[in-house]
Amino acid sequence: MTDFKEIAYYVIILAIVLIAAQHLNVVVSGSMEPAFYRGDIVLVEKSNLLGIHEFDPKDVQVGDVVVYDAAWFNQPVIHRIINITEINGTTMYVIKGDNNKSPDPYYVSAEQIHDKVVTIGDNLVVIPKIGYLSLWLRGL
Repeated sequence: MTDFKEIAYYVIILAIVLIAAQHLNVVVSGSMEPAFYRGDIVLVEKSNLLGIHEFDPKDVQVGDVVVYDAAWFNQPVIHRIINITEINGTTMYVIKGDNNKSPDPYYVSAEQIHDKVVTIGDNLVVIPKIGYLSLWLRGL
């Protein structure tokens, strides 16, 4: 019976680690400085994690930092919503990196947004520098 308990503990620990890993996102560029830097890790809420909806992308607001699938880049982008507009009856978001001079080149729909960076008060939840190992391993 002890072997079963030990295996159960390992399965529970593995499940916790995998779920926690889904809520961490490594920053790959300096486009959001000084909010966070390349190599930092941000804590995110998921729009859909195995059927669990931690936030609704249609409820994001100006000032929220989101992770979205960009039409202009081959990896998810972490930038801030700076404006919300209606185009032909569809809500569209203007998004920009804090350290960029101009907004991202295309409007973003709610369907493209899949994560939102967690805030406590007005502060983004950021774990500094520990993402560098991941960047190095991925060749970024």
